Amino acid sequence: MLPSIWNKIKQGITIWSVATLPGIAVLGLVIFLRLNGSLQFIEWVTLDSFLRLHPSEPIDERIVIVGINEGDIQHIKNYPIPDREIAKLLRKLQKYQPRVIGLDIVRDIPVEPGHAELVAAFKDIKNLIGVEKVIPVAIKPPPDLPSEQIGFIDVLSDDDGKVRRALLEAKRPEKNKKYAFSLPLQLAQTYLKVQGIELSNGIRDRNAMRFGSIELPRLFPNSGGYVQTDDFGVQLLLNYRNGRERFRKISLKDINDSENGKGNPNLLRDAFAGRIVLIGITAPSIKDFINTDAIANLQPPGKIYGVEFHAHVVSQIVSAVLDKQPILETWSQGWEYLWIICWGVLGIYLGQLTKSPSKNFVYVALASLGLVGIAYTFILSKWWIPVAPALLVLVINGAILSTLYQHDRFLRSQIEIRQHTIEETFVVIHNGPLQTLAKILRHVQDQDLEQNQLLEYLQNLNYEIREVGEYLKLETLNRKESFHLGSGLILNLKLPIRYLLYEIYSHTLQRNFPCFKTLKVKAYSFAPIEEKYLSIEQKRELCQFLEEALCNVGKHAKGVTRLYATGKQKEGWYTLSIKDNGTGINSDYQGQGTKQCLNIARKLRGKFQRNSLKEKGTLCELTWPITRKSWIFACIERNTNLM
Repeated sequence: MLPSIWNKIKQGITIWSVATLPGIAVLGLVIFLRLNGSLQFIEWVTLDSFLRLHPSEPIDERIVIVGINEGDIQHIKNYPIPDREIAKLLRKLQKYQPRVIGLDIVRDIPVEPGHAELVAAFKDIKNLIGVEKVIPVAIKPPPDLPSEQIGFIDVLSDDDGKVRRALLEAKRPEKNKKYAFSLPLQLAQTYLKVQGIELSNGIRDRNAMRFGSIELPRLFPNSGGYVQTDDFGVQLLLNYRNGRERFRKISLKDINDSENGKGNPNLLRDAFAGRIVLIGITAPSIKDFINTDAIANLQPPGKIYGVEFHAHVVSQIVSAVLDKQPILETWSQGWEYLWIICWGVLGIYLGQLTKSPSKNFVYVALASLGLVGIAYTFILSKWWIPVAPALLVLVINGAILSTLYQHDRFLRSQIEIRQHTIEETFVVIHNGPLQTLAKILRHVQDQDLEQNQLLEYLQNLNYEIREVGEYLKLETLNRKESFHLGSGLILNLKLPIRYLLYEIYSHTLQRNFPCFKTLKVKAYSFAPIEEKYLSIEQKRELCQFLEEALCNVGKHAKGVTRLYATGKQKEGWYTLSIKDNGTGINSDYQGQGTKQCLNIARKLRGKFQRNSLKEKGTLCELTWPITRKSWIFACIERNTNLM
């Protein structure tokens, strides 16, 4: 019993290992690829796609962009824009009382005419933020602005040229220099300070930045889909505003026209008063572009002006502080890899769920859609979770490895069918033509057979051999539902086992075996067995056992006068026995019939015995359990049957 249980368990482990071990290997490979950065590009593209599908947002009314476009440059007839024009623009804007002005135009050296006017404007306008660059090549700020009115405009691009991060703080390349703040951070700090919200260090992360109770989550070198990315100061993962119009934009010409009485001056007052004003170049010829695929409907596609980029960063910070809008974050690495492993395990399970590859593909497709939907929902909640590696292990384990598993299962099933066919062929030949041939040989040896009787026997043998061929053809078409008796009768295995045993008993005793001729007493009694305890294959094995045992009586039990065939159920076990009072055969004899019975007992997880009785005769007995199978055997046998 124990060896049988262990064999079942080993068989189940072997079956599962066909797909499980390769699935685990695929999972390990995907995790390795993610760790060495090979999946970065796919994860970046996925993030961009999700952000691009983000619902449209209204214009951020707190920010106004003053863009110097191609028409403005043509009107001024000079580039770079002279200091006088910038000074005049700053003076005009200051009249409308914006809360802070950001000048996204480098002015490290004078651009005449009007440099003295620009210096005077720098000194007078206390809410003005000028710009510099600190990495990789430094560009100095305007020399006439104090350090607290300077912000850098450096941008960090990923390896594909797209910008997904904002650098808020960086160390200046010069020795003994303090850290520098970015233009968007300086603008946000000045804007929020008026409302009593100060910039300070984080609480959960001391190196992070905090406005009031809102802590800006830092982006680390291995956050989200990034692997060992550049670690320049404090970085923030960008969540670009989406929509056809993201910020209000006013050209230099619009401002000049309003000042010259060609427009409504109150319109400018409403546009600038109490707001963040960003001044920058929006002329395509200057090519001050930032590359991004995270915003839909861009013109030109995939590009925004540098001044708009800084507006996105300011908007994200201010909206987080004042509107409690969540900032895009990532899970810790432990949770990310647990997430990937869970989807890999689901893929392994789906790959073994059914026999049909097409059904497996449907299940994997539905699971993939579910994964993408979950990830998109997380993006809407401002969480960037791993999609590409999870989808990769799900599809490979669930679809591609499923095909290999199904092929392996098909090969195993073909081997099993071939083995079963061999066994069935032997049983049919053994219980039919071989019995007839053995009878002919005995008569020939005894020389008690006339020529016409010999001819009749040979004709019967010829018929039985041909019948075997016909039976095998039928078995190929409908192997699981029929059983072929040596007498030529074909039984439907869907019938109750009690009826099948009776049919085998009555028809086998009608066969022309020499020992059956001396029978005086024939008795049978087969207790019923509930159908839920027997499979079609088990019924076949019981039929084979009873036929083989009765044939042995007919061939070897010389002088037999009494034959009893019984089936009894007791305490969860069923015993099928054939008892006779003939001379019988030695209990130690191990012929093909005995081996066949032992094999049947092994398949039923029972035991077989054939014993010589003390008085006279032989007892042939098969005992097996008929209680419900435990869940572990049910699982193992289910997978075995799928092979």
